[in-house]
Amino acid sequence: MMRAPRPSVLLQRITPGTLDRYLVRQMAPPFLISLAVVMTALLLERLLVLLNVLAADGGTLKIFAGLLADLVPHYLGLALPAAICVSVFSVVRRMSDNNEIDALMASGVSLLRITRPFVVVGAALGLVGFSLYGFIQPYARYDFRQAMYFAAHAGWTPHLQSGMFATPTGTLMLTADRVDGAGTRLHHVFIRDRSDGLERDISAESGTLHIADDRSSVRLDLAHGIIVTDRRDAAPTLTLFDTSTRIFQTVSQARAFRSRGTDERELTLFELLRKVHSADPTIRRPHLVAELHFRIARALAIPFIPVLACALAGMAKRQRRNPGLAIAAISLVGFDHALQLGLSLVASRAMSPWLVIWGPLLLFCGSCIWLIVHRAGSAGSGRTWHGPFARLPTRASASPSS
Repeated sequence: MMRAPRPSVLLQRITPGTLDRYLVRQMAPPFLISLAVVMTALLLERLLVLLNVLAADGGTLKIFAGLLADLVPHYLGLALPAAICVSVFSVVRRMSDNNEIDALMASGVSLLRITRPFVVVGAALGLVGFSLYGFIQPYARYDFRQAMYFAAHAGWTPHLQSGMFATPTGTLMLTADRVDGAGTRLHHVFIRDRSDGLERDISAESGTLHIADDRSSVRLDLAHGIIVTDRRDAAPTLTLFDTSTRIFQTVSQARAFRSRGTDERELTLFELLRKVHSADPTIRRPHLVAELHFRIARALAIPFIPVLACALAGMAKRQRRNPGLAIAAISLVGFDHALQLGLSLVASRAMSPWLVIWGPLLLFCGSCIWLIVHRAGSAGSGRTWHGPFARLPTRASASPSS
């Protein structure tokens, strides 16, 4: 009969060894750099679109920062698999060039043993991806849509053009002969204000527009002008000024934004599961089922990405070029597109999720496992897995006669 391992032996097996800590430390810098580069590349196009939209609607830097923060979880979920693949590939490739892989295999450490700490890190990042796909991204997507709605319907945009007549309210008209400074510095300004039962005609040599952070009011600072006030029951009055300030209360066109949950992509995993069983009439059940399977499949695929990178990173010594990174990139993009296609097919009731979503997942994971086993077998036999965190053989254990 086999005895159960003692607690000290079990603790020793699950404790990371020297090799595990070394590989994880080597992986951390390229992972962070790859994540930053991929995130920047993905966000760049959307940032330009946001800047154009907010510039047209008079958005502030605070609104832009909020929208950018809402976009980060979405693009982080896309950048995470790519960063894992690039970082693991670069570490294994560098170790292969420096003959570290050969030295480890000569000491009895197989490629499977080298891959194991990367798989553990991939599993931890898979939990991060599960949290992103299942819980963080739905809230971030709803917050982004809500912020864009209020940014587009927050009222009058105080950015004028030369000779344009602007009507911030029904009783106010504003125009300027020349406008510069992105529509905020005005020259030869004319304002007609018919509020409070009076008519005020204001002309000034120059003016500067300032918008409040909440876009509820606009302040116009005028310089060197005249105010003509018509009281209707009395003679008009004339006022000269060097500086004058006018406050315009803008009228917001935005109503309360809809509640979260009318789109399946705004629901968390638990909410999706609950609506699938309760047959919610607001969202079609095939869309709920497709979204649920799609998110779980994406999260489960993350721990297998380091396996794919390790299997494709090694190459023959005389081989100058290694197409492994290109093959890994094509595999990841193809797998993601396959899941997207499966999502569309399940949502349209064309096929079952077990075939078009879980089928590509099993094919991808099985291919990764087959590649690493085949690569480890061709590289030579040796110590393989031996527990979650088996340590390297010591000099005493490697030489029993000493």
